[in-house]
Amino acid sequence: MSGWPALALTLLLLILNALFVAAEFALISARRTQLEPEAQAGKRSAKLALKAMENVTLAMAAAQLGITICSLGLGAISEPAIAHLLEPLFEYLGVPHGFVHPISFAIALTLVVFLHVVYGEMVPKNIALAAPDRAALILGPFMLAVIAVLKPLVVSLNAIANAAVRLVGIEPKDEVASTFTHDEVAGLVEESRREGLLDEDEYGLVSGALDFHEGTVAQVLLPRDGLVTIAPGSTPVDVEHACARTGYSRFPVAGDDGELTGYLHIKDVLETDDTSRARPIADKWLRPLSTVAVGSGLYDALRTMQAKGSHMARVADASGVVIGVVMLEDVLEELVGEIREQV
Repeated sequence: MSGWPALALTLLLLILNALFVAAEFALISARRTQLEPEAQAGKRSAKLALKAMENVTLAMAAAQLGITICSLGLGAISEPAIAHLLEPLFEYLGVPHGFVHPISFAIALTLVVFLHVVYGEMVPKNIALAAPDRAALILGPFMLAVIAVLKPLVVSLNAIANAAVRLVGIEPKDEVASTFTHDEVAGLVEESRREGLLDEDEYGLVSGALDFHEGTVAQVLLPRDGLVTIAPGSTPVDVEHACARTGYSRFPVAGDDGELTGYLHIKDVLETDDTSRARPIADKWLRPLSTVAVGSGLYDALRTMQAKGSHMARVADASGVVIGVVMLEDVLEELVGEIREQV
């Protein structure tokens, strides 16, 4: 083939090559979390893009097959055709006959390689990486159509490739992974902070949330021998004095045997009447204490305290002996940073 038909076919092969390259990178880089809401809203292209991502090895096999065919076509058709178009020019310029074809072929080869690498590979790759979700919406349906047309060949090539992968002890995956490990997310957060996408407060909040599940109650334990407690039968005046002395607003109530029976909040027992302030605090104001194990995770402790509606919990060791308390605020500080309220 020569002349303008060959040039038209060259342009078509470059476009197809670019589509296959862009599809390859887009389907790997696109985020399911961005496409799934659109698919749920009924967008057909999003549904097809997700389907292609769920069969990514087939899509990659089809893309590689398409790229290979286009590359071979450019070499077999485009280079000779362009060289043939250049030969009359060099003959007109008086180039010796023996050098006309080699020079024309070298220039044609250079031109085709340039077009193939830049416009057939690099440009579509960069576009797909810059806007993978949009590219997947456009090219996902295209790749499914290619797979449907070439299915026997694509399935065969994919099976052979998967068998080769298993020979080296790796199990191939058919679907693009859309989840991240704890360390991967932590790395993304750290990188976002370095790039200025997260300020220090935002970074502290997100990193605290990531590390929260690793913390234990032991980290925020208030040992029993350091507790400021209130005795049963104490009056509002006693609680007010304890609050003024310590700055705390919640106090565990400890019986004569040292058992923690609950806790009092200063706001529940404040009285303006002198007679009421001198009376023992009624049991109805005694708030219940949850109980958590010292080895429990902070998340488990938080759930226990939320379920009980308690701002304070007993902490027991492995034998069930109460060794201190934990405050809800201290647990939350491990998650969101310092809370200024004194408790």
